[in-house]
Amino acid sequence: MGTAIAVIAILLAAAVMVLVTANRRRATTGALSRETVARDASTDIVPAERADDLEAEGRARADETRAAHTPATRRGGDVVEWEPVDEEEIGVSRRQFLNRGVLTAVGFSTAAFGAGVLAFLWPTSSGGLGGKVTAGSADDILASIAERKEPFYVPIAKTYIVRYPEEALPAAKKAYPPNIYAGMEQGFTALSQRCVHLGCRVPWCHTSQWFECPCHGSKYNRVGEKKDGPAPRGLDRWPVSVEGGDVVIDTAGTVVQGPPIGTNTTKQQQEGPSCI
Repeated sequence: MGTAIAVIAILLAAAVMVLVTANRRRATTGALSRETVARDASTDIVPAERADDLEAEGRARADETRAAHTPATRRGGDVVEWEPVDEEEIGVSRRQFLNRGVLTAVGFSTAAFGAGVLAFLWPTSSGGLGGKVTAGSADDILASIAERKEPFYVPIAKTYIVRYPEEALPAAKKAYPPNIYAGMEQGFTALSQRCVHLGCRVPWCHTSQWFECPCHGSKYNRVGEKKDGPAPRGLDRWPVSVEGGDVVIDTAGTVVQGPPIGTNTTKQQQEGPSCI
């Protein structure tokens, strides 16, 4: 309530001030001061004859002024033919410089991006997945497998190197294609880490001495032959060879599908408790 009364009082005071200001303006608008009125009353009225003389004198002076300030006339001459301006003479404008700079930056960025895409998509001939991968010395790999009792993992190829037993070669010759069997004859087989069921990474189980997939329970023996679970076949694999004492995995081509269900060339059974 008190706030409303204060607002009304302020509005009334503002209205009063506006009215007072308006009345003052009406009182002063159009009114002359006493000095101005006295000056006008004391000014002598110029006779008509004298006014005519003054007008004639003013016109004469105006004519003299115009005659003394006659504008200069333009000199005549032949019409000059227009020639286009040479860009080298005027240089490059700021806008042109900025536009060219932006276009150059975009061009370099596009070229770099395109080169990166091509490098990513183009298969390499060596040194990584999509080419020939040197896994290491054959002797060192065999020593690591024997000491740790687990396959030798090659991260760059996402592949397990497994020692293939010589006594199982007769059965392997009947079950595997020549490019896979050739590596087995040299004592190795290279298994893809992907489960053939849904693509999970299959780890090695130390207790069972099998590969066991934690996603859906598929199991494979030491050389990647399917033993249990929903997997439709054994682990896929790459051709492998020994070149100059080094084990080389050939991932340049298409991965070789694993052997069908029921393949058991090594006759290896589960050697301990399962990990899953």
